[in-house]
Amino acid sequence: MRGNTAVVLGGSVAGLCAAGVLARHFDKVIVLERDRLPPHVEHRRGVPQSKHPHFLLNSGRRAINAIFPGFEEALIAAGGMHLMPSMDAAYCENDGWAPRKSGSMTMVYSSRVLIERVLRDKARELPAIETREGVTVTGLRTTGGGTEHGRVVGVDYRAGDDSGHLAAEMVVDALGRGSCVADWLSRAGWPAPPEKTLDAKVTYTSRWYDLPPAGQRPPSWWWKHLVITPTQDTGDHPEEHEFLSNFFPIEGDRAIVCMGAWGLRMPREVDTFEKAVDRVRATAFGQATRVCTPTSEVYLTRSTGNKWRRYDLLDRPPLGLVCIGDSICAFNPFYAQGMSSAARSALILAELLHGRIALDVDFFREFLVRQRKSLDVPWMLAMARDQAYDFATGSEVAAPWRRRLAARLSWPVFNAINATSREDAYVERTFAQVFNLDKSLRDMATDPRFWFGIARYEVRRRLGRTVVPGGFDDQQDPPGTDFTDHGRTGVSPSTTTDLVHD
Repeated sequence: MRGNTAVVLGGSVAGLCAAGVLARHFDKVIVLERDRLPPHVEHRRGVPQSKHPHFLLNSGRRAINAIFPGFEEALIAAGGMHLMPSMDAAYCENDGWAPRKSGSMTMVYSSRVLIERVLRDKARELPAIETREGVTVTGLRTTGGGTEHGRVVGVDYRAGDDSGHLAAEMVVDALGRGSCVADWLSRAGWPAPPEKTLDAKVTYTSRWYDLPPAGQRPPSWWWKHLVITPTQDTGDHPEEHEFLSNFFPIEGDRAIVCMGAWGLRMPREVDTFEKAVDRVRATAFGQATRVCTPTSEVYLTRSTGNKWRRYDLLDRPPLGLVCIGDSICAFNPFYAQGMSSAARSALILAELLHGRIALDVDFFREFLVRQRKSLDVPWMLAMARDQAYDFATGSEVAAPWRRRLAARLSWPVFNAINATSREDAYVERTFAQVFNLDKSLRDMATDPRFWFGIARYEVRRRLGRTVVPGGFDDQQDPPGTDFTDHGRTGVSPSTTTDLVHD
């Protein structure tokens, strides 16, 4: 279809992806952004989470590349790093360091601010897109609010001392967690959308560092990324052993050191942050941080609850409105699903616009149905973990028996999947697809081949016939031996044990 004007509320990742889609179907796409956008790779007030690590999952990479061809190449040219986590990252699991080996998953590592800068550059290449900075959206213009043909037809805004309104055939809400759009719709006559919520009380804290010059780094640094998972030890241990910790590489020979946890207070001052880094259960984490040069203060975030505004459940959803990103579904950031879910929603919008001639009731209902199916994939993953905590609050708090079951099974299942993935390519690939939102948790849970692989590995483990070792001492440096070919060639366990100490 071809329209005259579309308005996008917010110029972050979700808003830019939506604008990139709309620019191919509307004569003018106006992006209203409250911040003054920095010309370079800098933080801004409207995206406080940019100070923490951000993962762009494979499904999100593909979606953004489809919207902005050449995005990934531009991100890498600007300093992003295309890496294979199973080869370039050291993972400390329940029983110690995991073996290093080739896998099916790759990632592009960079800061959130670089991702946004590259997206803004790509958006500027599309002549239909106009970005207006320093503009605060103050309300919606609607007709027939709450009726079958009720429609959003524009927005009110304020820019400095001036105010005005813009008429639009489509409005995209990309205002994030704090979006007021649902409230504005209620005032116009629509019922409030039902909400699903679950807050597992996650807090995380980050600090930025410069790496040592390449020639001065410790010889044990074969890795680019360190991940330390929370301990599964139920005995006495320091609180820091409960942290999920990342030494996360970004452009410019820098790293973001990030620690987070469910239901614990996190350090927010420099001295307590540095002490906590040294108490993380794998000693390599503190050692690596100590040889780097800090370049920032400590940043802390508590706004991490899962929240899904279910516009798809309204009997008469507003026409002319599309919600994308955190404005409709915000996730616990630990699961790295936000940017990719937003890009996937934008791609659904692109597919529907391509084949339609009218923005009618059927168009918006179909978008909501398809978006719900897409969002259900990451939502199910977030619930599977966050529902295990007794201190979680919200509408999706699980029954006590279910919480106990989730708490009892989640780590053993996760451990079994990780161990099996060392030697079973199908299990490794399937889990990577779930992690990257290419398959749902339900698909994995009902896949006989997946569970057969895990059962077969467990039998081989009990018989002493596994090939790739694991559980290397977390008080030592991560082993750099590449075990990729050992699972394929049937090298004996005794041989591989010797190889790790080379």
